[in-house]
This record gives sequence, structure tokens and C-alpha cells, in this order.
Amino acid sequence: MARYIDSVCRLCRRENLKLFLKGERCYTDKCAIERRAYPPGQHGQGRPKFSEYSLQLREKQKVKRMYGLLENQFRRTFTEAARVKGITGETLLVLLERRLDNVTYRMGFASSRAEARSLVRHGHILINGKKVNIPSYAVRVGDVVSVKEPSRQITRVVAALEGAQRRGVPDWAEVDREAFSGRVKILPTRSDITMPINEKLIVELYSK
Repeated sequence: MARYIDSVCRLCRRENLKLFLKGERCYTDKCAIERRAYPPGQHGQGRPKFSEYSLQLREKQKVKRMYGLLENQFRRTFTEAARVKGITGETLLVLLERRLDNVTYRMGFASSRAEARSLVRHGHILINGKKVNIPSYAVRVGDVVSVKEPSRQITRVVAALEGAQRRGVPDWAEVDREAFSGRVKILPTRSDITMPINEKLIVELYSK
């Protein structure tokens, strides 16, 4: 399966925004965007002029990279959002928030979405007591997401839970850290996403 294998710090610098792709490192002064707050490459410190299309593209790239999706995966999610009644841009973000890898990250069982995706892929995460190894699985209200009992000794899982207090848990979820489990109380809404995202630009891009 295709995946991005280059430095993820370059992605944050390219979008001029902390995407929190490297877990705890992003909260320290070692974060690349803290050291070099300009795009990578020899022309990174120039003064580029942004067209309407480039603004739309950058917004799409930012959200795609934030959730760790490749282009085809992201487009499929957008197509699914477009079929649903309601505001397409907001529906897109809600679908992204409902992904199992994102929920695992947001509940604090992993320090980044990439780490959460790895945990899901390797069968460490359970939904209502059953193993689900599909990162794109859409959680539903009432679903209980937990770490498989033998996997609760994994160092990175324990460390992620300890550091999760810094990020906090979204209002749509409740987490029992002692039991290594969390429950989806309600579906996420647009207001639960605090990152600076202008989803209208994404809709405009794909509507061309």
C-alpha cells in the first residue's frame, strides 16, 4: 500500500502550521516549524504570490496531511461527503474525525495519527470488544474503543496516555484511562475541530 515515507516535519513547514504529525516532539522546541518557520526548499524564504487555485490546493493539502490520507483516499471521502445531505465541507471534516485511527489518537491511545494507524493495522485496537484493523472504519455513537489487554503494556501506548492530558479529550468522547478504553458519546461536529481549516476552499477546489 502506498504511503508517505519522507520527513513529516517538511509537511508542517510547507503548510506553515503545526499539524502535530510527530506526537510529543511537536510540543517541544525541537519542532521543525519552531526552528524554521518557512517552507522547505531553496525558495522557501521568498515571497510567493498565491492565486485562488493555490489557496484552495494548500487548504486541501493541509487537511489531507493532517489526517494522514493520500489523494485517492481523501477524494473518496469527499465524494462520500458530497452524497450526504447537508453542508459538504462540514460533513467531510466530520467523516474524517470519525475515522478509527483519528478516534484512537483523539482518545489518547496514540501520540499521533500515524502511530494510531499503526496500532489499528496491527490489531491492537478493539471496537466493542472485537478487533478492527481498518483505520478508515467510521465509529458510531455508543461504540467503545479500547486497547487489547495484552497490548496495554506497550510503552508507546502508556506514554501516549500520560501525554494525552496536554491535548485533552474532545467533548464527543469519554475516556477511562485506567481501563484503556473510551466511548463515543455523540458524533463529532464541526465545532469540535479547533484547527484553522477553511473547508469551503476544499469544496471549491473539487467543484471545478
